[in-house]
Amino acid sequence: MAQRGKDGRVTIRTVAEDAGVSVAAVSKVLREAYGVSEALRAKVQASMQRLGYRPHAAARGMRGQTYTLGFMIPDLHNPFFADIYAGLNAALERTQYQPMLGVSGSVAQTEKALIEAMIDRRMDGIIVIGPRLPDEELREIASRIPTVLIAYYAGESPNFDTVNNDDQHGARLVVEHLVAAGYRSIAYLSQEVHATASVQVTTQREIGFRAGMAAAGLSGHVHVAHALQTPRETQHVARQLLESRNRPEAIFCWTDFIALEVLSVARDLGLSVPGDLAVVGYDNTSYCDLAQNSLTSIDQSGQVLGLQAARLLIERIKGRTTPERFMVTPRLVSRGSSAPRRAA
Repeated sequence: MAQRGKDGRVTIRTVAEDAGVSVAAVSKVLREAYGVSEALRAKVQASMQRLGYRPHAAARGMRGQTYTLGFMIPDLHNPFFADIYAGLNAALERTQYQPMLGVSGSVAQTEKALIEAMIDRRMDGIIVIGPRLPDEELREIASRIPTVLIAYYAGESPNFDTVNNDDQHGARLVVEHLVAAGYRSIAYLSQEVHATASVQVTTQREIGFRAGMAAAGLSGHVHVAHALQTPRETQHVARQLLESRNRPEAIFCWTDFIALEVLSVARDLGLSVPGDLAVVGYDNTSYCDLAQNSLTSIDQSGQVLGLQAARLLIERIKGRTTPERFMVTPRLVSRGSSAPRRAA
């Protein structure tokens, strides 16, 4: 029987004895060293699981890695972030890395404090969705810790990688779909603008929306509204749009989370969707398929974003220094909320 350490803990030597391999071999598996065979990896991992071996995080940090990754999201309400997290987990399944979640509340100061805490805890890298910090601060952070940013548009930087979908193209797909279905007066319901607006996905979608409307000869029908990302504020802005004298025929929402609120307000006002109003979201989350929503949406594959972000971050941790910009091509998934407009 493999011997435990003096304090009763399962040690690397305990694992080596149980697996019938050398301590050096176990160390290579733990470090994910190059050249380790699948057979050796499986044997060592089986022993670690059987013995309940847990590498000591502090000790690993002193040796250079803790195998923990920071994962920062703006809030807990948007279901799309769960799709990204699922992709991240799938990518890390066969590795030793464990993601640690931070929630910034879309507040730059909170975001910075959480990132600094992750650095202080010697995490090996961080993934940030929709960062609110200025570009220069993100560059400085990325010079200290491997960093991948999701849903962020910035100029070329050697410090960090980005993972995005083609937001401008996605917005143009929405306009083309609505115009083909007979809608002309189309509003875009976006997020409230803040200091980093130029690098936000919402801004990229607005650019695509305006370009799509111009290409369709509908520049005079463009309407852009902004709302804080809270249910109360979204409902207030949606109600203003739907009770206005020039009520739009269709509303394109920057995310499904907002589109579901618009559906709720429209029905509360006695409006039929799509009879009186078409609604289109963005993200194609699982709620779109529910019969009561039947929400047309842009699919940007959250799981792919998470998978690619994890891949790029691990490559950064292992030494890659050249920046990568991964881009997903979106597609439109048509459902009942944007059925062809009835003739007047």
